[in-house]
Amino acid sequence: QVHLAQSGGGLAQPGGSLRLSCAASGFTFSSYTMNWYRQAPGKERELVAASTNGGGNTNYADSVKGRFTISRDNAKNTVYLQMNSLKPEDTAVYYCNAWSMEADYWGQGTQVTVSS
Repeated sequence: QVHLAQSGGGLAQPGGSLRLSCAASGFTFSSYTMNWYRQAPGKERELVAASTNGGGNTNYADSVKGRFTISRDNAKNTVYLQMNSLKPEDTAVYYCNAWSMEADYWGQGTQVTVSS
């Protein structure tokens, strides 16, 4: 059974840091592109960061470049999102996503709130 278990998130002050984790099971993790999306209230879900199946290529939304880092540990079937220099506009529900040509899986979402 496929499962993406997210952890991390919570409340941070502007300029602070948080790390999200997403532990995968039930599929061949190393064969999937792993993505982090976010959705703020009243806005569409947007792609924040992506890591290709080999982990060699990463891509970021312009709004988070230089502040967020996606990484993956294929041995632990886990993908991370390190978020630094957080801004209030980073407040959203963050979702882990596993994508391949054959399937598309989603985590349950975790709230990140950036506020003083």
